[in-house]
Amino acid sequence: MEMRVLIIDDNASFLRAASSLLEREGVTVAGVASTSAEGLSVAETLRPDVVLVDVFLGPESGFELARTLDAAGWTVVLISTHDELELRELVASSAASGFLSKADLSANALRRVVQGRDGA
Repeated sequence: MEMRVLIIDDNASFLRAASSLLEREGVTVAGVASTSAEGLSVAETLRPDVVLVDVFLGPESGFELARTLDAAGWTVVLISTHDELELRELVASSAASGFLSKADLSANALRRVVQGRDGA
């Protein structure tokens, strides 16, 4: 399954590492952003299939950004260094399609989350 993603995270090192990993595994990283405003602008311009959003974007809320992106029609997957169990209730009540720990990020894991949203 061909997939174009946008990664929104305030950590430049993670943006580079995640982009490299996903590209090596066959996912096209259409772009990256480090703030909510930049992410919304880049999403509108590049029209990715999936947007990966860090739960904690510095002083900004990834949950709020996920709600905005979802309302605009994008598939959103939340990411964090925090364990899913710590964030379970927040993720469950969010507009995101799912959650991936940054440590577990891979093309296959991302596809599983997105396919689960689509009912596959």
